[in-house]
Amino acid sequence: MSEVLAPSAGAVLPMTACVDEVFAQQLVGPGLVLDPPDGETTVVAPIAGTVMKVHPHAFVVVGEGAGVLVHLGINTVKLEGAGFAVHVEQGATVAAGDPMITWDPAALPGEVAGQAISRQVPVVVLDVPADSLDLSAAPTEVVAGDLLFRLA
Repeated sequence: MSEVLAPSAGAVLPMTACVDEVFAQQLVGPGLVLDPPDGETTVVAPIAGTVMKVHPHAFVVVGEGAGVLVHLGINTVKLEGAGFAVHVEQGATVAAGDPMITWDPAALPGEVAGQAISRQVPVVVLDVPADSLDLSAAPTEVVAGDLLFRLA
């Protein structure tokens, strides 16, 4: 795996801009954050590989040498799947760009169970050290399927 594609459209932000401190501090891993536009959209696989985990609000695809986590919104686990349509099963083999989950960031509530909900979409490379990716050539805006960054 050398290329990670944008799983959705949106403005591209550094991981430090994530409203979730765990992601912002790269405790899960390095990567970027997308701020998706309003409207129903289908999020796509950022790499080719095996779907190691899928929840309505997040998924992990493991390809050659690394795994990529895509988390649709912050604190969206508390929605218990409401507002998400999953198109893939755990264990499936996917190609980069395959449809994974459909959602509408504009339809998210402002908060659930006293916790603020954010539309931000962290795209995280797992099992690599924080600050180990060269993200200097990352675009500022993407559509789903655009090159987001390359792995060394």
